[in-house]
This record gives sequence, structure tokens and C-alpha cells, in this order.
Amino acid sequence: MTEVAAVDSSGFLLQVIAVLAGAVVAGGAFAQTAAPSANPNASTPAVSSPNANNPGAPAAGANSFTEAQAKSRIERAGYSNVSGLSKDKDGIWKGTASKGATSVVVALDYQGNVVSK
Repeated sequence: MTEVAAVDSSGFLLQVIAVLAGAVVAGGAFAQTAAPSANPNASTPAVSSPNANNPGAPAAGANSFTEAQAKSRIERAGYSNVSGLSKDKDGIWKGTASKGATSVVVALDYQGNVVSK
């Protein structure tokens, strides 16, 4: 059995259809909420600029560098004789290296920042 809706002279059915269509469109707009930031602490971005260290370095975080990659990254930062590298509980590679004639403690964080003490 097929039902046919009757439209009265005031266009009531058209008004109902317009209201329902508007509700569908508005509902879609409410469903689009902003996703949370992947890194809630913007002062420690996942990747640092290649020419500048994060002022808060070394930053703790999940470090995916292997020991060989950490050594290479430290050497590219101008250090030599890199040795004794180990990753601490904060994900920071630490070891010793030379810069010029000075032996220093170096650290590499998950962002690639190399710092010395």
C-alpha cells in the first residue's frame, strides 16, 4: 500500500521538509569537533628545526633513535670520539664526546637536539 501525503494550501509539508533538511545539515556541523593536539606541549615538538635546539633540550620522550643513529647525530653536531652511549629512563641518549680538545657529556633527545654539559 502506498501512502500519498497531501499538501494543504499553506505548504505545511514543504515547511516540515525544510526544517528536517536544516536539522540534518546543522547536525553535521555539530559532529565536527576539533581533534586534540597530537602533542599537547607545543614547546616540545616531535621534530626540531635542523639548525636550532629546543631551549628546553634535552626533552624527555619516546626516543626511536638507535645507538648508531644517536652517535651519528651527535657527530654531525660537531662532536668526535663519541662513546659510552646509553638511553636513560626518559628516552635520552647520554654519553661522552670531544669538542675540540675538551671532553664533555653529551645528550640527544627524541627531537634530535644535541646538548652538552
